[in-house]
Amino acid sequence: MARTRTGGGGEAVIGRSTRIRGRVSGDGDLRLEGSLEGDVALSGELVIAEGARAISNVEARAVTVGGELEGDIRAQGLVHLEAGARVRGDIHSESVAIDEGAEFDGRLSGPDFELPPELGGGARRRS
Repeated sequence: MARTRTGGGGEAVIGRSTRIRGRVSGDGDLRLEGSLEGDVALSGELVIAEGARAISNVEARAVTVGGELEGDIRAQGLVHLEAGARVRGDIHSESVAIDEGAEFDGRLSGPDFELPPELGGGARRRS
């Protein structure tokens, strides 16, 4: 099932009752609501919705996780782990946002970033 956005780009949707095994690639955005086992390579954004599950290494412009992901993430832009998300794997990205209530087990890497004071920050850190 595909939806067209008003901006002219497309967003593919993998519905809640759908299970996919295999590599997924594309030039647009993808919203996962079901389950996926296989690597993902997108030029657009990947959204793993609440209740969705993926066992995948992901390469995308941006990634938002509300469900579960087991695998590494490599993104050019923002990686956002929403409250309730569970991610097990490494993240390499320009920027990362982890909401309170998200679970993350892995390593962060990217350009220089500053940790907040409660995590021992205050000085610039190199990943």
